[in-house]
Amino acid sequence: MKFEPTEQSVKSHEVPQWYKDAKFGIFIHWSLFSVPGYAPGAGKSLAELSDESDDGLANSMKNSPYAEWYLNTSRIKGTATNKHHEETYGKDFNYFDFQKDFENQNKKMDAGEWADFFKEAGAKYVVLVTKHHDGYCLWPSDYKNPSMKDYQSNRDLVGEITDAVRERGMKMGLYYSGIFDWTFKDYPIDGMENWVNHYIVTDEYSEYAWNQTEELIHKYRPSILWNDIGYPAQCDLNQLFADYYNTVPDGVINDRWRQYSVLSDKEKQTLTEKLNRQLAEDGISGILVTDKHCDFVSPEYADGFTLQKKKWELTRGIGMSFGYNAAESTEHMLKGKDIIYMLIDAVSKNGNLLLNVGPKADGTIPEEQRKPLIETGKWLKVNGEAIYGTTYWEKQESKTADNKDVRFTQNGKALYAMIMNEELSESVEFLDLEIQQGATVTLLGNDAKLTWKQTENSLVVTLPDNMEKQIAYTIKIEK
Repeated sequence: MKFEPTEQSVKSHEVPQWYKDAKFGIFIHWSLFSVPGYAPGAGKSLAELSDESDDGLANSMKNSPYAEWYLNTSRIKGTATNKHHEETYGKDFNYFDFQKDFENQNKKMDAGEWADFFKEAGAKYVVLVTKHHDGYCLWPSDYKNPSMKDYQSNRDLVGEITDAVRERGMKMGLYYSGIFDWTFKDYPIDGMENWVNHYIVTDEYSEYAWNQTEELIHKYRPSILWNDIGYPAQCDLNQLFADYYNTVPDGVINDRWRQYSVLSDKEKQTLTEKLNRQLAEDGISGILVTDKHCDFVSPEYADGFTLQKKKWELTRGIGMSFGYNAAESTEHMLKGKDIIYMLIDAVSKNGNLLLNVGPKADGTIPEEQRKPLIETGKWLKVNGEAIYGTTYWEKQESKTADNKDVRFTQNGKALYAMIMNEELSESVEFLDLEIQQGATVTLLGNDAKLTWKQTENSLVVTLPDNMEKQIAYTIKIEK
């Protein structure tokens, strides 16, 4: 099918089966911000910081836990990041001078080692940040930053990582910061007014962003085109999406493509008021997502999932930052159990999980990030059948008689009931679950057929004696 540059045509694109089946991906935030590797280690998410103040965005910007926002937060006088920068590097040290340090240190990065680790963690796809809001490009682009011609990597880090990931059978996606680029602005985002002011409205930037996005599409053919914050209003997204789908027929596009034309002071004031209302009503996602076409939506640091028929992808870091943050300790990090339960819950409700790693500048992935991912991969080797290639069931969640959480998925005639608890007794009783007479019931990771009985309101399954302990257990019911 050839897509035309119209809204009707691009909306006819169907989410490819590989993305529905993949379920688990790895996000990578790695750039100049990995050199200072700092944000206040308060253990609070951006959303929590926004919710705890009447001036939500200002509070979250000044106390941002996102180390990848280091440049912005260090520009806000009096913040912890500003003080850290001046005390560590001096008042006159320019963030952009971290480029030399980053490029010297990242010579040690081995893309093959990264890809091996992501595969071991059970990921089916990877999304790499190619240019974050600080504007540094991880590839030698033919389209140079208008004011900083050498502000990009001479080493094709995007190409190396893409090749390594694909060689190991995983899909590769690319992130691009479409509307924020702090090389074009010399003042910080310290509230909603300056959030709006940071939408770059010049034709020069519009052409730059368009050309780089097209270059990423045609040079690397990413399976996911993951834009952030928004995109220049001068650009025809229908044309961009049609070109992408025609180039990568099984590609997918996320939902963060908002376009605003904010030229006059009145337009800026109106938009600022509108976004403040949306922030209050819908949180951070409310000021990011478009009402136009997308293949999936991308809630950030969300919880309390419910079934959505529209494909969605939860994204978050293992800690509270995406970029490497040396100020975060293991107490702020997810454990393997947390990741596994989050993945189970999301998948049962039609979601994917895109979990971020933030490597150090030299490419080292810290042990506190590696360990829970290794635990996740180990669990998926036994229980991946209940995750990959599944879809949601008529009932997404339930309880056992002893109050353990249960989530369901299905694949064909197989129903999977995942018990999110490490401790089980000799039998498990699923409340309000009825299965067909003659069904075969097994425990993933164990070959024995299990005995079961149906009571009036419950299914009682007797577990095997030689059952190995797991973080979560999957009962497979074949109809």
